[in-house]
Amino acid sequence: MMPKRLLLTAGEPAGIGPELACRLAAGQPDLVVVADPTLLAATLAWLGDETPVSVLDSVEAAAPPGSLACLPVPLVAPAVAGRLDTANAAYVIETLRLAAQHCLTGTATGMVTAPVHKGVINDAGIAFSGHTEFLAECAGVDRVVMMLTAENLRVALATTHLPLARIPGAIKTADLTRTLRILWADLRARFNIADPRILVLGLNPHAGEGGHLGGEEIEVIAPVIEHLKAEGFRLDGPLPADTAFLPERLEGADAVLAMYHDQGLPVLKYAGFGRAVNVTLGLPFVRTSVDHGTALDRAGTGRAETGSLAAAIDMARRLSGLAD
Repeated sequence: MMPKRLLLTAGEPAGIGPELACRLAAGQPDLVVVADPTLLAATLAWLGDETPVSVLDSVEAAAPPGSLACLPVPLVAPAVAGRLDTANAAYVIETLRLAAQHCLTGTATGMVTAPVHKGVINDAGIAFSGHTEFLAECAGVDRVVMMLTAENLRVALATTHLPLARIPGAIKTADLTRTLRILWADLRARFNIADPRILVLGLNPHAGEGGHLGGEEIEVIAPVIEHLKAEGFRLDGPLPADTAFLPERLEGADAVLAMYHDQGLPVLKYAGFGRAVNVTLGLPFVRTSVDHGTALDRAGTGRAETGSLAAAIDMARRLSGLAD
């Protein structure tokens, strides 16, 4: 029988992740927090929450009703709210690796991730460009797609965490084709959209202005669109990014594919920051996350906003078939 639990990684221990995990997972029987149990107990204590932490020896193990279920990963060094420590970078990576392993073996239905701090992980000597890329490597898949959702707006990315100077070279025919196939397939399979309509943005201003402002649209993007349209995909583009998000353009569209991170996500986050959800498409399991960072300035203050992580948990439940 399919397991009925999601794993929630608590993220950077000096950030707001542990607080968010404690506030949202306490007493929730379908959630298991992957974190240091001592950190969770201390967080619950300063929150004034008397929920006990139940340390599990497996994802399937029973937890007492009303407890916070924890799959333990020990911190390397004590965590101090708001103060990054490279010593705990390996701890953060281990929580992700363990959660992914359980999803891959089927002992968990999916995973939800609280924010991590990419800088401190890299400062510790661990090459890490983000959850999306790390989980793709764990799953052994050659390509995944990062998509954020807010209300009825879905924005997926052709490239993820790359410097701007490297983006044109990363817009390649095979990669873009694969990205659109993954987006189309998961809109159908996970979001139950029978015949998705996807808006595809150009890379350059005015979608290249007929080649006068860049050739990627003519050489790569438009040919990929035409090839997939011939297979029955409903695609519009390449579209200028500055007008693609107008209401009349978005009407009837199920998703927008942006060519790079800061082309599509500022609009998405303006529309729904604090309520948006990051979904990784193309994985063999469900993974959702928040739309924000570690908020070190709010860690330990009790002022962390739970909206985005709550939405990520709700979406993971729906995508996993756990929602009522």
